[in-house]
Amino acid sequence: MNADVQSPMKGIVLKILSVGVFICMSTCIKAAGNDIATGQITFYRSAFAMVPILLFLACRGELRDAFRTSNVSGHLARGFVGILSMSCGFYGLVHLPLPEAIAIGYAMPLLAVAFAAIFLGEIVRLYRWSAVVIGMVGVLIITWPRLTLFDEGGLGSSEALGAIAVLLSATLGAMAMVLVRKLVQKEPTHTIVLYFSLSASVFSLATLPFGWTSMSWQAFFLLMIAGFCGGVAQILLTESYRHADMSTIAPFEYTSIVLGMAIGYVLFGDIPTGTMLAGTVIVVGAGIFIIYREHQLGLERKGARKHVTPQG
Repeated sequence: MNADVQSPMKGIVLKILSVGVFICMSTCIKAAGNDIATGQITFYRSAFAMVPILLFLACRGELRDAFRTSNVSGHLARGFVGILSMSCGFYGLVHLPLPEAIAIGYAMPLLAVAFAAIFLGEIVRLYRWSAVVIGMVGVLIITWPRLTLFDEGGLGSSEALGAIAVLLSATLGAMAMVLVRKLVQKEPTHTIVLYFSLSASVFSLATLPFGWTSMSWQAFFLLMIAGFCGGVAQILLTESYRHADMSTIAPFEYTSIVLGMAIGYVLFGDIPTGTMLAGTVIVVGAGIFIIYREHQLGLERKGARKHVTPQG
């Protein structure tokens, strides 16, 4: 472990900052309105995110190296799945209260545990499987009141579709995490980040013939800011992992629900329901337990390595 990693407080601060900037991104997208095509939102989010990313890589002298890759197909697959996840998430975001969309999105790390076991052969034992199941029950508690609105039609059905879209986004996001885990075995982080923004921009631009609309200057400005915030947040998130272990930083992801509730109430008049709060507590609790177990297993593996007698 290098010297950069020995700064857990700096890592935590960077993580919290990334969460705050991601919330600003979501707020701008929601404020832009629900009459903008999802592919259009995704394009602006991806394209303008490249501005801070390219500047950051240029300042670090990593821009040229970032374009070098031996796995173009892997990046394209990650980009395609990632853009589908992003599109579904944005659709849900504009049709659901902000804190509710955030809470349902917490299903992604739970599903990532299951997918890692299924597709990567990672060992997941009873404790973590139990946490995944309990967490998904919490997600069901959050989404069930929305799913029952299908019978009402109109606004009710759009909210139900929004809840399904966020669930689908979480599922696709978990699949993208599996693809990223494969990529990081041979590809540096800055290359993965850059190629995702590039591929996401191209894939979302392909939706141009399918319902893009003219926007007001206000909506354009909001989406531009959303994209820029997305790029800055990605940089902050990546940097946070340089200074602290993932198990130290990951629990601070859940500060997003507090920020989401505050912004949702002040800007959009969103008031959390009892079922939403109850489900969120269950999902967050399951997520934190999984993080705790990962940390414990990491310590056990580290201790086991120290006690192995060198052969030779």
